[in-house]
Amino acid sequence: MHPSRAVVQDGNASTVVLGSGSGRGSVSRLLQQSNALPANSSRDPARPEYHHNQQQQHYRCHGSSLMRDPGQRHPEPAQLLHRALEFKSQGTQCYKEKKYRESIGKYHRALLDMKALHTLLGDQATTMCPSSAERPQGGTPGLSEEQKEMVENAEVECYNSLAACLLQMELVNYERVKEYCLKVLRKEGENFKALYRSGVAYYHLGDYHKALHYLNEARKQQPTDTNVIRYIQLTEMKLRRSAQRQEEAL
Repeated sequence: MHPSRAVVQDGNASTVVLGSGSGRGSVSRLLQQSNALPANSSRDPARPEYHHNQQQQHYRCHGSSLMRDPGQRHPEPAQLLHRALEFKSQGTQCYKEKKYRESIGKYHRALLDMKALHTLLGDQATTMCPSSAERPQGGTPGLSEEQKEMVENAEVECYNSLAACLLQMELVNYERVKEYCLKVLRKEGENFKALYRSGVAYYHLGDYHKALHYLNEARKQQPTDTNVIRYIQLTEMKLRRSAQRQEEAL
């Protein structure tokens, strides 16, 4: 007899839950939709080399205030902001077209421009990407309060979207998903998507106590979300099994 099968989605990843009629032996996995790259490929977003290559390509193609010659004029903050938002918009479009690797590259370029923007303004206290560079002399024009808020929101959206893209990869780097989600939560502690994806990442990393913590926090935001409820059930089942094994070992 084949086990029952239920599918739930959050718009970024599908969760398939298999189980018998009694509910025992339930397991879950995320369905992925992109082709795998070789494990040693520098084009794999799950590997550190990928992010280094993306950064170097960004500097070659688009330039950055961090790489310009001292005699050259720095770009205006508004120009960097506009370019960062444009890259973010392109990343969103690539995601909608299921071009997840291209989307990851666009989001990283957006974050690089926002990092350059923070460096240009000497705004090291609030940036997610701190830099040791000092604010240039000469009275560089700053950003309005509205523009600063746009930068904050764009950073959160980029990291959230990077986590969503990674969850679509055939081989998911859950450690990096967790890293991106925690960056979001340091800015917005009640961000539902980051809470849920943190729980998913910790679940697949085998840290079920932390997984349950973040999933319960996500359920406070959206009590009826089926994905959150399903992962809470799976996590609690893992914890019960672990407790049973410990009792049997005594």
